[in-house]
Amino acid sequence: MKDINHSFPQLPENQYIIDTHCHLDMDAYYEDLKDVIDRATRNKIKHIITIGIDVLSSKNAVKIAQKHHPVFATIGVHPHEVDGLTDSDYTELATLYENHKKQVVGFGEIGLDYVKLHSEPTQQRYHFKRQLELACELQLPIIVHNREAEADTLKILQAQGNLPRGGVMHCFSGDQQFATEIINLGMMISIPGIVTFKNATKLHDVVKNIPLEHMLIETDGPFLSPHPFRGKRNEPVNVLFTAATIAKLKNIDIEEVAQHTSSNATKLFNL
Repeated sequence: MKDINHSFPQLPENQYIIDTHCHLDMDAYYEDLKDVIDRATRNKIKHIITIGIDVLSSKNAVKIAQKHHPVFATIGVHPHEVDGLTDSDYTELATLYENHKKQVVGFGEIGLDYVKLHSEPTQQRYHFKRQLELACELQLPIIVHNREAEADTLKILQAQGNLPRGGVMHCFSGDQQFATEIINLGMMISIPGIVTFKNATKLHDVVKNIPLEHMLIETDGPFLSPHPFRGKRNEPVNVLFTAATIAKLKNIDIEEVAQHTSSNATKLFNL
């Protein structure tokens, strides 16, 4: 990405934004990770949370957080990766948190994905429940992945009951009713760059209707680049375009979006 600061939406001097979901350990950032992080911080992205998707990814996320001060990590196993998950893997995840509490701020991403079905649905549900239990045991907020599995996702979350540290439905793709159900569980709704797409009308309606007090923002980089970078590698600085679109949809200033979503992220992840 060409680094021209004035091409990004601007925040006031005393404001900043937090990208609550990115995958900095992926190969897309291998050659220029430091530049990606520096570009974000120069443009007032104060923190980036890099997300674990399996045991190795979780370890790599922690290593990145140790090396780069603006970055925090989460640990967990994505629904695509749960086939073959073992007891020793669960022990390893718990130990990773116990040994790196300064870096690890959440558990996930975990959940259900009924679109690609890289893992068998019964295995997805079993390990979603089991990872939820471990997250609650470790007193970590959860980061939940859901694709076309709203009914089962809600059922499992509701059955779990109290989430001692809350959580977030990441890369929200549901409707207003699902958003309300998630908020009623005490969780946050995270808005991705998809909100900048003209045809994302369902997500536009959700953004217009849910209070900022229940909202986070994310890139999900390197995926889902917002307009005007759609189709290119996504990176944390692009969360500014998401914030600007939310502000436009809610008819408020980007400063208000930054203030609320950053405060929400700071509280949820204890940053």
